Amino acid sequence: MKASVSEREEERLEALRDYRILDTPPERAYDDLTALAAYICEVPIALISLVDADRQWFKSKLGLEATETSRDVSFCAHAILEKEILLIQDTHLDARFAANPLVTSEPNIRFYAGVPLLTPEGLPLGTLCVIDHKPRALNAAQIHAMEGLARQVVTQLELRRVSARLATALETINLIEGLVPICSYCKAIRNDAGYWSSVEAFIKEHAEVAFTHGVCEACIEKHFPEVAEEWRKQGAGS
Repeated sequence: MKASVSEREEERLEALRDYRILDTPPERAYDDLTALAAYICEVPIALISLVDADRQWFKSKLGLEATETSRDVSFCAHAILEKEILLIQDTHLDARFAANPLVTSEPNIRFYAGVPLLTPEGLPLGTLCVIDHKPRALNAAQIHAMEGLARQVVTQLELRRVSARLATALETINLIEGLVPICSYCKAIRNDAGYWSSVEAFIKEHAEVAFTHGVCEACIEKHFPEVAEEWRKQGAGS
């Protein structure tokens, strides 16, 4: 049975892409957490699965050769709809999964447990999940450990995102610290390609900055003396 889509799906996908983690190479920080989850739960398969628009992609995997599967057959697509761990003790007894090709053929899933990977805003990116070829259950200590490991996965994702933003900020600082050609008359800025643009356009091209416009006190005095005089009168009256 194909999982439904949450009401916040577009927001969730935007958050997932903001982490820039999809299709990146394996990393030990994630592989260590996957291995620990498999060890604690005593299962042959453990995954960090990220649910994209049409697929689930495995950032880390233990005991499985595939790097991704279709979202239509994804167990994790069901798990991200839950607020807590999704436990399937025996897939053959669950109408949602009994006919799933991941159950009826390789990797022959009989047991599944997946903890949603929730962003600080509460958006589920995917799961930390464990899988077995036979029916089983998890005890309270194992579930608690899985939840803690899932939080550590999100912490790694957050560190990655912050590091990327810091790198971008440093690039912007290096650019600004360089020699920037500015027109002496209109104050336009020339870019590396030789084209002139406004200060606002130049800054927007190199940094995520929004602008509001106003008039400083000096320009009001110079260009709008009657307004400046009225302000002074109002100030004296108060």
